[in-house]
Amino acid sequence: MTSAPEPTEPRLHTLSLGSAGPRIAFLHGLFGQGRNWTQIAKAVIGADGTGARALLVDLPDHGRSPWSHEFSFESYADQVAATLRAAGGEDRWTVVGHSIGGKVAMVLALAHPDLVERLAVVDVAPKSYGDLSRFAGYISAMRALPLLEIGDRADAEERFADVDPDPGVRAFLLQNLRREGGSWRWQSNVALFAADAARGGDSAIADFPAAVLDHPPYDGPVLWLAGADSGYVRPGDAEQMRALFPSARLVSVKGVGHWVHSQAPEVTVEALRALLAKPAG
Repeated sequence: MTSAPEPTEPRLHTLSLGSAGPRIAFLHGLFGQGRNWTQIAKAVIGADGTGARALLVDLPDHGRSPWSHEFSFESYADQVAATLRAAGGEDRWTVVGHSIGGKVAMVLALAHPDLVERLAVVDVAPKSYGDLSRFAGYISAMRALPLLEIGDRADAEERFADVDPDPGVRAFLLQNLRREGGSWRWQSNVALFAADAARGGDSAIADFPAAVLDHPPYDGPVLWLAGADSGYVRPGDAEQMRALFPSARLVSVKGVGHWVHSQAPEVTVEALRALLAKPAG
């Protein structure tokens, strides 16, 4: 009698770019998708496609990846680990993560250090941010959009006009809206995020999982890239960051907010190229 195969984590939707060089994976933030990193990845790879082999990952509950019943950074990190192992075999990766993607990247490095050669954490710290109040308005607006009444994307954009004064933010959120079989739906798991936001100070998304603090520190090279104007990374965060990631090097980009890679793409590309050139951890 043969034993049943070991269960595996679900594979996430990915987009591959580049034909040679070190492997580098990009993890987006809340309501994002892997393709949000396309511009940066192409610049790192170079015109001949040999600067790196990039994998743009849709995190669980985002883009074309499977949905979860409950949010967990550990589960997210395990699913990313399974996806990277499937894509690269025994190769090690430079992992880049922004916002909640940065938290996932940190958990991944602590829980699966054999998989992570280098780490880049973009505008987030290994701490609790209290709650999801920053995103509550967006979540409410997305849930309130009458999907059955929308005629076309222009109609959706018009109905979403008052959600945020920044058209870039509105476009970022509406990238999650997809038409399938004649009807509209959100690709991101808005209901899950709404349930987490309703937990207030107990939000799992706003928190950083205490369980991973028991892992040994990750001793590989770490780029900690922050927007000087965002407020997500504070001077007091350095002690915890370096306790978990002793080699972390903070680069604060002046005049830039939370969206460091889109507001300062040249600085981001230069910093990532420098990280890739560092000896492996």
